[in-house]
Amino acid sequence: MNYIIRDARKKDMSQVLHLIKELAVFEKEPDAVEVSVEDLQKDGFSLHPAFHCFVAEADSKIEGIALIYNRYSTWKGKILHLEDLIVSKSMRGSGMGTALLDEVIKYGHRLGVKRINWEVLDWNEPAIAFYEKKGANVMRDWDVVQLSETGIKNYIAKL
Repeated sequence: MNYIIRDARKKDMSQVLHLIKELAVFEKEPDAVEVSVEDLQKDGFSLHPAFHCFVAEADSKIEGIALIYNRYSTWKGKILHLEDLIVSKSMRGSGMGTALLDEVIKYGHRLGVKRINWEVLDWNEPAIAFYEKKGANVMRDWDVVQLSETGIKNYIAKL
């Protein structure tokens, strides 16, 4: 099947959210998605967007996304964070994931970033193999640290 990779548009966000929810199910967190279409539209298409998104479109349907945003490393300088690279189950193995990752890498290169970061679940062996095949270093000696919204509120309450 043929597809195109392009910058996401505001009107794409309902299909983008559908893929985000599909990923949440795959990652065994089906009820974890709180973001709405309106959030994605506001946050991605405002005067100062919080993210940039590429979509892979086949037959007028978005079958894949790569959502990225800028970060800063105290050691390296400008870096890019790949929040999610999602390909619909029906399109896995089609080369769409590679095409999306290629677009992210080219985008980061154009921005002059020193590094592109992302996370992968330790049990997602197909994704780990995919990233390693592309030359990525899966750093198994680092742990992801998060403070949830509730954790933030509890922290603030203790100040």
